Amino acid sequence: MKHSKRPPGKGQRFGSQRSGPRPTVSAPISGPPLDLRIDSVGGEGDGVGKTPDGKTIYAPFALPGEMVRVIGGGERRELDRVLVPSAERVEPPCPHFGVCGGCALQHWEAKAYLSWKVERLRGTLALQHLETDILPAIAAKLGSRRRIALHARKGTRDEALLGFKARKSWSVVEISRCPVADPRLDAALPALRRLAAPLFEHHKSAPTLHVTLTAAGLDIDISGVEAKSGGLSADARMTLAERAAEADFARVTIDGEIAFMARQPTVRFGPATVALPAGAFLQATVEAEAMMSAFVARAAAGAGRIADLFCGVGTFTFPLAAIAPVLAVEMSAPAIRAVTAATATAPGLKGIVAEARDLVRRPVLAEELKRIDTVVFDPPRSGAAEQSAELARSSVARVIGVSCNPATFARDAKTLVDAGFVLKHILPVDQFLWSPHIELVGVFER
Repeated sequence: MKHSKRPPGKGQRFGSQRSGPRPTVSAPISGPPLDLRIDSVGGEGDGVGKTPDGKTIYAPFALPGEMVRVIGGGERRELDRVLVPSAERVEPPCPHFGVCGGCALQHWEAKAYLSWKVERLRGTLALQHLETDILPAIAAKLGSRRRIALHARKGTRDEALLGFKARKSWSVVEISRCPVADPRLDAALPALRRLAAPLFEHHKSAPTLHVTLTAAGLDIDISGVEAKSGGLSADARMTLAERAAEADFARVTIDGEIAFMARQPTVRFGPATVALPAGAFLQATVEAEAMMSAFVARAAAGAGRIADLFCGVGTFTFPLAAIAPVLAVEMSAPAIRAVTAATATAPGLKGIVAEARDLVRRPVLAEELKRIDTVVFDPPRSGAAEQSAELARSSVARVIGVSCNPATFARDAKTLVDAGFVLKHILPVDQFLWSPHIELVGVFER
């Protein structure tokens, strides 16, 4: 439901029912309140305005066109109240919004919010003097996230405190539900609190539960348990396993080491069933993954031989192998073993050769790509600078870049364009709903 255009409650303070909970202020309040007109939204999702003397001020939870009152000091202030709300301001759907650090933009109407993300992408490309056709964005739906990272803090013997990091803080906001997450993850929160309770034998432990919804059930990899003192005791491990069994979790690992397993967690990519290594990377939502895979496959249509670089556990490898033989390369040896094993579950593919290789230190050289006509790459946030340089030197005809960081994508795209590629179009993908992040798939041809 949208807010009215009049000021809420004649200058109602941020933290009212209409505006969501007031965020925790991590810095001491200093200086008098400041009334500010918001001109735009910045890269971290904060409203941006200028003081009468031209200084830039950032205000969280503020929208373009609004008049707001901010408090604090420096360029990054805290929102005290919305004086004149935007017509695009909406009621945040989450009771934890404003305190939890997971979302920054729940208060913005969906169409305007997504347009802002696309325009920021366009601006990031422009910094590298790149222009291209940007296709209509894919947006994740509510309740679609299949993986979340929950931070745990010591509670009672039977139940830990569990939630997300607070905004601008190391403290944890205990959550009762998350509108972004798959409802099956929400339903598991009580059992996950019980699972985390035995993890605090050492006072330095600050566990994080990386929870993934798989075809076999929940797969949980736990990091942040203090190991220098010897790790968990036998009693704590027994309690952990008992509680995992009670909840019918598929697997629980601690830094990749199995602590409990009832079933092997699996996912499907195209025709293949992949047994997931502990802590394996997956796209955040199943629907976006399927759309991205279909888009990549369409872009690769007609290829003779394909290289899938930074292939992970085969998100794009298996759909691509239905088109042409694929060379799949990834740094993680367990991921490559999973890809190799999964080929037996998918008869009829054109063939997959999988190799474990650090593509930063040892990129696939131009000379090694002589028989490859199409390359797909999906690097981490740091991008693929070294590999892009080799692609630029190669005779590859088509490159499809998947990225979770428009800035490093634009840098790598510039390398390709300077070598004679044309960036034909980009598909934006909003998998991390209400955050400032956007992912993309870009298609290059010589």
